[in-house]
Amino acid sequence: MPTVSRNSHLGACPRVLKTHASFAKMGISRDSWHKRRKTGGHRAQVRKKRKFELGRPAANTKLGAKRIHTVRTRGGNRKFRALRLDFGNYSWGSEAITRKSRIIDVVYNASNNELVRTKTLVKNCIVQVDSTPFRQWFEAHYGVPLGRKKAALKELVSCVEFHCSSVVNSTWGVDWKSRGNVRLLYQPEQLVNSRNTCVDLANIFCRH
Repeated sequence: MPTVSRNSHLGACPRVLKTHASFAKMGISRDSWHKRRKTGGHRAQVRKKRKFELGRPAANTKLGAKRIHTVRTRGGNRKFRALRLDFGNYSWGSEAITRKSRIIDVVYNASNNELVRTKTLVKNCIVQVDSTPFRQWFEAHYGVPLGRKKAALKELVSCVEFHCSSVVNSTWGVDWKSRGNVRLLYQPEQLVNSRNTCVDLANIFCRH
């Protein structure tokens, strides 16, 4: 809207201050014609803003109970804007498995420490995830206990020995021995003596 100013001490008439069109109608735009040329020169504005050039505010997904809003887009399509999340699909690259795991905390972000303080989930941030689904798969696949306390470790070892016996199923023991030859993590004694933890670090690699 144009603004009106009055010089009361001079007794002048009201005058209208013209405002530039770009300040009158602001918005998030994805166009490139408003940028300068490579040589540094200005580009002439040849048209107004278009619907297909619009942008939307960032989601700024926070760590918390799941909350997803739908956004109507062109053509009646929908986008799903995650405002809060506490679960995600994470992949163990060396083992080529993917499991749904709970996000515990945001621990590092190379771009901005404020995103760590506010627990914002963005691409390439480092988060702590619950490693229980991966540990359960590892123990079932290789027959090796991973990060267990002594009492639970003895119970698991006895269970593994029982299943490897010829009375139950001899193929389990054969499969575990063959898989142990190609396992790329640690030796069994290192796994037994590892610290008792259910938290692993993960990198958010995809925004979808």
